[in-house]
Amino acid sequence: MSHTSKVWDIYFIMDSLTHIVLGACIGEVVAGKKLGKKAMLIGAIANSLPDIDILASPFLDHATDLLFHRGITHSFLFLVLVSPLLAWGSGKVFKKAEITFRNWWFFWALEMFVHLLIDSFTAYGTGWLEPFSQARVSFNAVFVLDPLYTICTLVAFVVLLFLKKENARRIKWAWFGIIPCAVYIVCCFVNKELIESKVQAAFASNHITPKKYFTTPTPINNLLWYVVAATDSGFYVGYRSVLDKTDNIAFRRVNQNDTLLAQATDKESLQKLVRFSKGYYCADLQGDSLYFSDMRFGEIGAWGGGTPHFVFSYCLQHPGANDNVLQRRRMAMMDKKALTAFWHRIMGEQ
Repeated sequence: MSHTSKVWDIYFIMDSLTHIVLGACIGEVVAGKKLGKKAMLIGAIANSLPDIDILASPFLDHATDLLFHRGITHSFLFLVLVSPLLAWGSGKVFKKAEITFRNWWFFWALEMFVHLLIDSFTAYGTGWLEPFSQARVSFNAVFVLDPLYTICTLVAFVVLLFLKKENARRIKWAWFGIIPCAVYIVCCFVNKELIESKVQAAFASNHITPKKYFTTPTPINNLLWYVVAATDSGFYVGYRSVLDKTDNIAFRRVNQNDTLLAQATDKESLQKLVRFSKGYYCADLQGDSLYFSDMRFGEIGAWGGGTPHFVFSYCLQHPGANDNVLQRRRMAMMDKKALTAFWHRIMGEQ
């Protein structure tokens, strides 16, 4: 089975784009009057700063990289230590702006806090409390690639690039880039609450008693949600759309196959993967290769008549083949038929 090379695909690009354009709009609101368009540039940098951890990626093995990303640089400790230093440096560089140290500190801290908050909305998990706690915060309310979340901010960003710095409408456009984002997030959490109530009812009707479970949106939308429930005997996987007309959820049983992991030779990497998955993992053999799948990142081929495969699938016996474990199979089975079936499922057709 082929693997893609380690490149930043559209998922990373969209995630970075969101931080850049939102950071620029926030920068315009906070300091546009004193810094002009430089506020957008500094805001984009400040909001993107926690992702500086990607610079370490080429020097880390894949399992370690998964835990390092959105780890210490996405913690409140990092924010508290770095923001005053950057505020001091900004005051030295931009003396003519006459911005106080306190205001610079607020600027950098706000931008980084927004980054930490946004990342926590997705399924990956964000290390807010590192290094004091290994717990990862993930509200599972927004998919990392959701055009509706970014579109207004992107439009505002482009308009602000062309509007002259003296134009009185700049502040209105900056808010146009921020407010719809906040409203959309609220709508996402409303959808999650609606889905949660339906999922719990479906557990009862299907006689499923989960030890734990999660719900998270499927790609590029916030209407169709992916459900994984962990029980003593394995997992149950299903889908629920906000637009579904029936109450039932067709759950599929997935065995964890934990005993297969005894065959793994790299025990240290395995322990890191288990920790990263928060216990939502399964193992399977494909030919002579043993794969570890983190179930939190969804499936490919769950509609359109294909056999579902988990997006995150890590080869334990040939780690060198995992050039980009999160990208593996993402485009597999995404033909016109599958995309059409996906759209119909979003719209509540089962």
